[in-house]
Amino acid sequence: MTASLKAIDASADLPVLMSDLATGARTAARALGLAPTAQKNEALDAMERAIRRNAAAILAANAEDVADARAGGATAAFLDRLTLTQARVEAMADGVKVVRQIDDPVGRVTERWQRPNGMTIERVRVPLGVVAVIFESRPNVCADAGVLCLKSGNAVILRGGSESFRSCRAIHECLVEGLREVRLPEAAITLVPTRDRAAVGLLLSGMNGGIDVIVPRGGRSLVARVEAEARVPVFAHLEGVNHVYVDGAADIAMAKAIVLNSKMRRPGVCGAAETLLVDRAGARDILKPLVETLIEAGCEVRGDSDVQGVDPRVRAAADSDWDTEYGDAIISARVVDGCGGAINHIQHHGSRHTDAIVTEDPETAARFLNEVDSAIVLHNASTQFADGGEFGFGAEIGIATGKFHARGPVGAEQLTSFKYRVHGDGQVRP
Repeated sequence: MTASLKAIDASADLPVLMSDLATGARTAARALGLAPTAQKNEALDAMERAIRRNAAAILAANAEDVADARAGGATAAFLDRLTLTQARVEAMADGVKVVRQIDDPVGRVTERWQRPNGMTIERVRVPLGVVAVIFESRPNVCADAGVLCLKSGNAVILRGGSESFRSCRAIHECLVEGLREVRLPEAAITLVPTRDRAAVGLLLSGMNGGIDVIVPRGGRSLVARVEAEARVPVFAHLEGVNHVYVDGAADIAMAKAIVLNSKMRRPGVCGAAETLLVDRAGARDILKPLVETLIEAGCEVRGDSDVQGVDPRVRAAADSDWDTEYGDAIISARVVDGCGGAINHIQHHGSRHTDAIVTEDPETAARFLNEVDSAIVLHNASTQFADGGEFGFGAEIGIATGKFHARGPVGAEQLTSFKYRVHGDGQVRP
């Protein structure tokens, strides 16, 4: 940790600190929005090298964060989100490399047409400006958000959770090293250097026009607060109550693999399945193997009377279970009347994040994909593919479930807006 960061972290005048950060980010955004693609890519190359070179320091900082969280009684799912391993640090660096390789969205002409008066109109992508990312527990968000904003020409102010404070500082130093190496302003990627929770409220105020958009990444309470208090636009999902519907025409072996992976690969991520829906027409053959597979993998199953009937280890589901994002090795399960019943359940209890169908019937799959109004819908694939890296974006800032501007994984392209360029040769309006 640098001496300057220590000094700022000890500052007692938080409003002045945050105002200075926003002013610096605004100035950096101007420079970054005009930076050539080659310079941004060179910075990303330097960041990737710095993350790999400083992996030991990142892991050591993370170990301290994890130890504190464990001593504080954090759940296993929370610890999984917080923990970095050598493989996860390598994946972080790999994500930077992929972002470097994707096309630069800034300046891309997405549409061009000519008017009868001879004027040519172009729609061209431009950066949003200054993005504030407020996140909890997962320190890799620091790198993901930083490099995506850099690629898309945006300055970013990162406010990580207190539980990942040390980890984020170690990662941030690698990002700043990359900026410094290519002489881009260090304020292009700013980490709020304090655990003081009042910093969040100041960011939500918009900092007198210093922030253009806010992206929350965390639990229900954080996202709900951001959506309720933010004075600037928000890219957010309130929660990930995701479903896997296993149709009567599903392949049983495939269904078992997809359901198990959707729930248990990483139960604490936002793409994890929280509810299993099984077609009544195939329940006699499919339901019991699915429930046994989950329980034997260490997952608690809470089910309706049909699900309880196939295994005495199933707990009775309460009404609230159908609306719960567990973030843990728990799943609710019920039998529904075909694809229509599944769609109806998802409509009433889903969060419009990610939902999947397992079936060999193409017409049923097409109906599900067409009628389920979620940001991501999958056929015969795990819900855990709800991830910008898996979409080829290199990384993501989050999964947006709204319908304005961005929806689904928010990558570099989704962090741009557009403007119109009009070319004339002397036209005046009559």
